[in-house]
Amino acid sequence: MMSTKYSKSPDAISKLTTRQYQVTQEAATEPAFANEFWDNDEAGIYVDIVSGEPLFVSTRKFDSACGWPSFTKPVDPENIVLKEDNSFGMRRTEVRSAHGDSHLGHLFDDGPTSEGGLRYCINSAALRFIPFADMAAQGYGEYLALFDDAFRATAKETSK
Repeated sequence: MMSTKYSKSPDAISKLTTRQYQVTQEAATEPAFANEFWDNDEAGIYVDIVSGEPLFVSTRKFDSACGWPSFTKPVDPENIVLKEDNSFGMRRTEVRSAHGDSHLGHLFDDGPTSEGGLRYCINSAALRFIPFADMAAQGYGEYLALFDDAFRATAKETSK
């Protein structure tokens, strides 16, 4: 059963920038190495820009040298929908958000083998990043447990 906590709304769509709209609603791809999060190494969670549903956590982000944010797995597989994509003469797997129905990017099998071998190659324009320190205040406190105890203790000390 789909959660009603996260959903696509006309109001959220109307607030998107041109690039965010093109990526999430028209399945465009933003330029490599010229997007907001490709080199972000701050701790936090990435959510769908349209619905707010949690998609990826920074502890699963890695540098794939492709120019887009890359993750080994989603926060919750139920928030991800995979679809066959045969556009542009290629055979790929499209990644979409389950509740927002946003085009996020594509899934490839060239990720770190130690993490399962998958690479979720995601457009920054489809994401909103919530820093670790703001996660609880913005309603994502349940995901703080995805960070190890040592990190949480360090973050708590630095926020004092």
